[in-house]
Amino acid sequence: MKKINKSRLFLASCLALITTAMTFAIRARLETVFGPEGVGLTLEQIGYAFTPAFFGFTLAMIFGGPLVDFLGIKKITWMAFIAHCIGIVWTIMADSMTSLFLATLFVGIGNGMVEAALNPLIASMYSTEKTKMLNRFHVWFPGGIVIGSIVGWLVMDVFGLNWQVMVATLFIPVIIYGVMFLGQNFPVTERVQMGITNKQMFSSLGKPLFIFMVFCMFLTAASELGTTQRIESLLKESVAVPLLVLAFINGIMALGRLFAGPVAHKLKPSGMLLYSAIFTFIGLWLLTISSGGMTFVAAAVFAIGVTFFWPTMISFVAEYLPETGALGLSIMGGAGMFSVSLVLPIMGSLMDNASAVEALRTMSILPAILIVAFFGLNIYMNKRKQKA
Repeated sequence: MKKINKSRLFLASCLALITTAMTFAIRARLETVFGPEGVGLTLEQIGYAFTPAFFGFTLAMIFGGPLVDFLGIKKITWMAFIAHCIGIVWTIMADSMTSLFLATLFVGIGNGMVEAALNPLIASMYSTEKTKMLNRFHVWFPGGIVIGSIVGWLVMDVFGLNWQVMVATLFIPVIIYGVMFLGQNFPVTERVQMGITNKQMFSSLGKPLFIFMVFCMFLTAASELGTTQRIESLLKESVAVPLLVLAFINGIMALGRLFAGPVAHKLKPSGMLLYSAIFTFIGLWLLTISSGGMTFVAAAVFAIGVTFFWPTMISFVAEYLPETGALGLSIMGGAGMFSVSLVLPIMGSLMDNASAVEALRTMSILPAILIVAFFGLNIYMNKRKQKA
């Protein structure tokens, strides 16, 4: 058996996720560049131009998920690298809604391929510590957003350089993760290791628990990413530099995910999700009535809520529905990103025609639904444990 350098693969995976996350922060900063005061697009038009970041991500995960099992993790990882490079170059050249749309599509495909390949990689390498290691891996989504937010602020607001320089900084993590993956041996996916057939995998996707989790993924991802992706417009009347609020939120998220192990051990995934929904609802509600320094307090509560959403949803499926394989994980991630592509134009329309407060108030409905859903999930999982 070929030797697998787990630590190098894990570090390279983290850098790939940093790239993904930086694109989110930098795209949030581009909203003002291409908006009414810049290129001249309306906030609704920008919402549509940004949607490929999410449905492109979704398509990459849905198609990339089963391909991970058939082609191997390595090939999908290199597809991510190529798509990232194309997307970054095209973004630098963007000068209209159409070119921004196409550039964002390639970035989204690259991001989706990262998730499609590397979630199964982590689950395969650390099969007995999935929740802990997937949360530790996903530290670098908020971590990368912090990096991207600070880079955007420094490049454009402090040094006064043009936005193309800000976008070009994405090549730094891309080149590093490409070099680190070069020449490495990759493990096969967990489904292949377990010997689960394609028929078993596809039939398991129809289980009520999996369908329920996909539904919840729509709401958890939209609550987190729909809000943070439009932070510039949502908070421009509340604070001087909304991008720093984004960095603050994601700094809290990174710390939380770094120490997810003890939390997961005490609450179990279903408990983590319930508490996350409660804090997210309170945080969004507080953001509707906060300004100045209180915005950071509200943002902290929101951050505590969304910290464990994405990785714990993924790890729940990996732990309790492993027979769904890489495809199951990809459907989860794809559903999450697709939901964000739906809410971005809706939020843009609300902000164009009503106000940011109305958009935040509408978004708070999503975690309210999740509180009920995850309360029921806790009851179900406790009963299932008692029967086992």
